[in-house]
Amino acid sequence: MKPSLKKNYLYRVLYEILILITPFITTPYVSRVLGADGIGIYSYTHSIVSYFMLFGALGTMGYGTREIARNRDDKRKASKLFWEIELMTVATTGCCLIIWIVVIFTSKQYSYYYLALTPFLLSTMFDISWFFTGYEMIKSIVIRNSLVRIMGIILLFLLVKQKQDVMIYCIINSGVSLLGNLSMWMYIPRMIEKVNFRELQFKHHFQETLVYFIPTIATSIYTVLDKTLIGLITENEFQNGYYEQATKVINIIKSLVFVAVNSVMGARLSYLFAEEKYEEIHRRIDRSMNFIYLLGYGCAFGVVAVAQRFVPMFFGKGFEPVVPLLYVMAPLIIIIGTSNCLGTHYYTPSGQRKRSAKVIVLGAVINLCLNLLMIPRFGVYGAAIASVIAECVITIFYVQMSGGYMSWQYIGRVSIKRVISGSVMVFVVWIIGNHIILSDLKTVILQVIIGGIIYLGLLLFMKDTMLIELLGMGKHLITKIQKSTR
Repeated sequence: MKPSLKKNYLYRVLYEILILITPFITTPYVSRVLGADGIGIYSYTHSIVSYFMLFGALGTMGYGTREIARNRDDKRKASKLFWEIELMTVATTGCCLIIWIVVIFTSKQYSYYYLALTPFLLSTMFDISWFFTGYEMIKSIVIRNSLVRIMGIILLFLLVKQKQDVMIYCIINSGVSLLGNLSMWMYIPRMIEKVNFRELQFKHHFQETLVYFIPTIATSIYTVLDKTLIGLITENEFQNGYYEQATKVINIIKSLVFVAVNSVMGARLSYLFAEEKYEEIHRRIDRSMNFIYLLGYGCAFGVVAVAQRFVPMFFGKGFEPVVPLLYVMAPLIIIIGTSNCLGTHYYTPSGQRKRSAKVIVLGAVINLCLNLLMIPRFGVYGAAIASVIAECVITIFYVQMSGGYMSWQYIGRVSIKRVISGSVMVFVVWIIGNHIILSDLKTVILQVIIGGIIYLGLLLFMKDTMLIELLGMGKHLITKIQKSTR
């Protein structure tokens, strides 16, 4: 049965809504209980274990998804691929685990925190979500992740009660991650056939995953290493706490804007490239980018507009430095949205990961150099600026090398109306935030409502095609629901 893109997207959107809601429930509580320094300890130690997780997984997620998607019509071959890729991951993660144990026993300051985060590394060993993504079984992944996430929220409120509970916070996050990945294995017996383990071959997969791994480890330079360098250079846990919270806000918005689209479309486009349906591929990339820009510009401008009142309301006192960080990092929503869309829609499905890896490595080197130059002088703000510059470099090269599947003319055409609407929205919302005397919570709610009305209203007035299409789809869905209930 052919997977439904609409259903998969709906499941993914519902999950992204859960991801969006979760921090609004947990972050204000955790920020007030653990403080900026407690958050900073978790951010720094998690950045260290993330390297081991990256080396353990290699490029399994992207490569495994692509290979399963290309061979999903052949159950025997897909089964063989599953065991070859998974056992290879077990071996590489096992090697990383041995080194990790050495790190635990040799660390003086954070050894207990590292021990508490060990389940993260074990979860990498048993992560088979790439297999289900390749089959476009988004429903299974969403249900499992949703249940696990809800369980983590409950445990957080039950067990994290005071500033000294950073260790418990680490155990909850890592333990829930491991449990979630293990739960996926209950579906495997009915998904695969028995294979002859003597016939399994690993060398080819190891070489191919390295192609995927290079951009993955390079990307970590500006998603993980910045936190490590902030901790090492500034020796200030508060600085990492500010950076962690700012990136958390940006990541929440990124999930809302493009993670759902890209995670659903990646496997389908791998299938379309294998079938050589290039016109449909081009059409789907255009639509995805248009949709991402519609949400992305609204959210990017919205962050700038509400940050001053949102940060103290959401994180509590002591997190004021997060406000200018959000001003600097807001463009990342659009910049990363562009490169991520091209990566998942074009470079990976078309088998050009090696080509895109060179660009990502270049961006990573630029980011590393800028971090080393700017963090000592500007602290967390230097790290934020370095990330924006590095992501710009990657996006520029991605568009230039996209083989006609994306152009600057198209980007300009779908951006101009959104930039105008967003600019007007920022001006009006900023006035509301600075001249209306209400509590921070009431002000932010008012800003979001009015900002949304202005942004969408102006786009509707300017006849934005994507917005009109989405409204038409919504109207059709409501009509369909009404008919079914009669």
